[in-house]
Amino acid sequence: MSNIAVLTSGGDAPGMNATVMSVARNAAYYGMPLIGVKRGYNGLLGRTNNFDDNFVRLDLDTVLNIADMPGTYLRTARCDEFKDPQVREKSAQILRDLDISGLVVVGGDGSFQGAMRLCELGIPCIGIPGTIDNDLSYTEVTLGYDTALNVCVDTVRAIRATSRSHDRPHVVEVMGRHCGDLALYTAEATGAEVVVVPEKRWSVDEIAAQCNRQLDLGNPRMTVVVAEGCWESMAPFDVYKFLKPHGVQVFPGEPMTTERLTQILKYKCNGAEFRHTVVGYTQRGLAPTARDSIFAFEAGALAINLLHKGISNQAIGMKNGKIFHMPMADALAVKRHFNRKLHHLLNAL
Repeated sequence: MSNIAVLTSGGDAPGMNATVMSVARNAAYYGMPLIGVKRGYNGLLGRTNNFDDNFVRLDLDTVLNIADMPGTYLRTARCDEFKDPQVREKSAQILRDLDISGLVVVGGDGSFQGAMRLCELGIPCIGIPGTIDNDLSYTEVTLGYDTALNVCVDTVRAIRATSRSHDRPHVVEVMGRHCGDLALYTAEATGAEVVVVPEKRWSVDEIAAQCNRQLDLGNPRMTVVVAEGCWESMAPFDVYKFLKPHGVQVFPGEPMTTERLTQILKYKCNGAEFRHTVVGYTQRGLAPTARDSIFAFEAGALAINLLHKGISNQAIGMKNGKIFHMPMADALAVKRHFNRKLHHLLNAL
């Protein structure tokens, strides 16, 4: 029986190891030997002739031990070289030489693009959406998003507890480069008073006005949740020009950050003692929640089932709580819907 391969690509997401475990279990059921590709698409570049540098043979004993582990056992990395058609052709030949008849790719938009290119070269591929940002629109949820969201919610709840204790407002940055779902639904789940996302144009003065309204309402302990990519939709603001007269060490042309926004809000809100926290990589580094683990298991099983039936170039997703698949190109063409009504409601006061 031909080999099946699996790789994890792009940013790591909770549940990637659980997916590899599921792929291994179901490949074993069909008698398909499984090969893990190391460091995403980098393992397919053929930089060395040593198999162990780029691949690992996965047996059930190995993968059953990693199912609940955070991170990704196979490692992951970006791979800009894979955009080169000659590199992709070489990678496809490496897969053929290893007698690999199907590849399961766990990752985001860029990872799916690479999988589609391999399909064009005759390598059957199935994509499983592994990204905490929840930015693949064809599916209701992506692998790792639920775990990351729960990390953000727990963090903001803890911060709001100490904010109440000291009557201090707080700015919390969560991940979400081009997608504000983590920020939006963290704010909804925690009762945060202000949320800032990349999908909605905003200004520093607008956020300061919202915070001042909260202060006027007798709420000096508000929470402002910002997505890490929200700066791309911010109206122009000269950080240096505003902060320099206040004696803050700042440099001309310095970009806006969560720390700088916190300092600016202090001066725009009558000296309110704003604090800030960047949740950071804890959103990626925890064991998956039950919801992510279940998604991982069902997605891995479906991926192998499709390859066993000779079906490829498919993206697996979740709709109405049920696992499904659709052509990868169609999946990536689905336009994203941002919940503007919820965004307005959360910022209404």
